[in-house]
Amino acid sequence: MGIECSSVVAVPRSEVFAWYSRPGAFARLAPPWQPVTPVAEADSLRDGQAVLGLPGGLRWIARHDPAGYDPPHRFVDALVTDGPASLPAGLLLRWRHTHDFDIIDDAHTRVVDRVDSWIPAFALRPMFDYRYRQLIDDLTAHGRAAGHGFAPSTIAVTGASGLIGSALTAFLTTGGHTVLRLVRHQPDSADERQWHPDDPAPGLLDGVDAVVHLAGASIAGRFTAAHKRDITESRIGPTRRLAECAARAGVGTFVCASAIGFYGYDRGDEVLDETSTRGDGFLADVVSDWEAATGAAAESGVRVVRVRTGIVQSPRGGTLKLLRPLFTTGLGGRIGDGSQWLSWIGIDDLVDVYHRALWDVDLVGPVNAVAPQPVRNAEYTKTLAAVLNRPALLPVPEFGPGLLLGAQGSRELAEASQRVAPMRLLRAGHTFRRPELEATLRHLLGRTG
Repeated sequence: MGIECSSVVAVPRSEVFAWYSRPGAFARLAPPWQPVTPVAEADSLRDGQAVLGLPGGLRWIARHDPAGYDPPHRFVDALVTDGPASLPAGLLLRWRHTHDFDIIDDAHTRVVDRVDSWIPAFALRPMFDYRYRQLIDDLTAHGRAAGHGFAPSTIAVTGASGLIGSALTAFLTTGGHTVLRLVRHQPDSADERQWHPDDPAPGLLDGVDAVVHLAGASIAGRFTAAHKRDITESRIGPTRRLAECAARAGVGTFVCASAIGFYGYDRGDEVLDETSTRGDGFLADVVSDWEAATGAAAESGVRVVRVRTGIVQSPRGGTLKLLRPLFTTGLGGRIGDGSQWLSWIGIDDLVDVYHRALWDVDLVGPVNAVAPQPVRNAEYTKTLAAVLNRPALLPVPEFGPGLLLGAQGSRELAEASQRVAPMRLLRAGHTFRRPELEATLRHLLGRTG
């Protein structure tokens, strides 16, 4: 048994092979709907070893075969055992994966995947369809940036291990950029630097071309005094001090996470763009102060971009991770009457927004990172249920979110209604990978067939 799949990429073979050989490719190609987690990447396609985490603490270990290494034409990996956690997969399954890269012409490459395995082809095909979409979209994005003069750069990232940070750093490194992860613990590798949010070291950003600041406590939870303090203190002070550090270091670009919470929790049907005024509520106050904390960098001449992010769609985190099991079992439903506006964005489109913020020198100030087609909660519910082929018959009563989040948390999170438009991106001619909700969910959940 086995499978053979292929796709044509409008990129020269040497560049496609180089993409696969760089750190981050393993993570970028891992389907997010599968119950596996990339643990370690191979340090070489010739003889390295990649590790996937499986449920129950088990491991899938893929070792590259030196005999099959023929750059830029081919590399091969096979399932092996290495320690007790890898024994169940290694002994029960067979897996040998040959990656071929064939020249069509100077500008086009055929990527061919041949797998010898007991796993049936129908179970593998959605994975390879996803991998090809990711490969093509990522290479297209990197090519667009290079066409605008964005050369390989050194980019410091806070929050690199989070949902957004892990996707962004993998994307950047496959594009040939050097990522320095700013971490609070003692560095474990050469690509980490220790960052003390309350007192950054004077040389923290030495040699850095750009900063992407993503760190901050999760806003999910009851809005108790302690939780609100954590939300505020993890953002305002650390951002101000990091911006001051960027100013002193002469960093060219400072991209800071922000949120559409700036516009308040309910503005009715008003279309909100980057020129809209601040709204009401705790989150609006926090976001306003958060954005203001970047002032030291902007005043020193650093180009500052504030990415006001909507509801991120990914099975690995956020609302979709919470809703997917409910909808899969037929227990999902709208919240209240479902009339609330939901301004969403797929994780890969969000990565592209951060990428554009790094290379588009005309982007300055707030940028709404949302898809161009917001939906109401009832439409989101209907679409997710249809993608999962399940009914959505159990609406959540209006008092339900309040039991978990409290009155204020429910009002500003679960019941929030924000109709936000990405006008800065649209006017810049930005291309969204998947501007429609259904296409995004199908891609992320492996339901495109």
